[in-house]
Amino acid sequence: MSEGWYRLAPGTRLVLATHNAGKLDEFRDMFASFALDIVSAGDLGLDEPEETGTTFVENARIKAHAAAQATGQIALSDDSGIAVDALDGAPGVYTADWAGVPRDFSRAMEKVETALGEKGAREPGQRRAAFNAVLCLAHPDGRDMIFEGIAPGTLVWPPRGTMGHGYDPMFLPDGHERTFGEMSAAEKHSWAPGRQGLSHRARAFALFAEAAL
Repeated sequence: MSEGWYRLAPGTRLVLATHNAGKLDEFRDMFASFALDIVSAGDLGLDEPEETGTTFVENARIKAHAAAQATGQIALSDDSGIAVDALDGAPGVYTADWAGVPRDFSRAMEKVETALGEKGAREPGQRRAAFNAVLCLAHPDGRDMIFEGIAPGTLVWPPRGTMGHGYDPMFLPDGHERTFGEMSAAEKHSWAPGRQGLSHRARAFALFAEAAL
């Protein structure tokens, strides 16, 4: 395999290693201008691998390599979550777990807010957080590339907005007056070559696109 395996030519099939409908919609928006054959792990009926990692990088690798090996195709995964300073980085890699089963992110946001209250974190400076996204591009032979994006901000309460998903309604990105939950997908995820983008996923995707597209 050549060193440029990660360069994805038009028409290349790329497996998005996710079963998460919200993430899939965001990725489809970001890939809209690229002529790739995009299919998700969910579309293909692949099993979801157990995410046993303790970091975003480890879990991204688990998902990408599982999809690449199952399909024999290059796969792209995302592992992401929110890390709250006052909670020592929690929920972090357990961001989705805090929503329970079935996923209820209203409950997850309330859990975060309760934990912040127990810490006495009521002022904006005490409520700092960051969304993190790690993309892993994996080849079936085991090679991979990692791209990381971070979006810093502050947590607000009560939640604001009904757009986005997950913890978006309580996350106010630095430099803005509206939460991710109050922003359209285009505002939140827009990116361009040489421009960082706003969301954690957009920032990671911009690095991926620069290297691979």
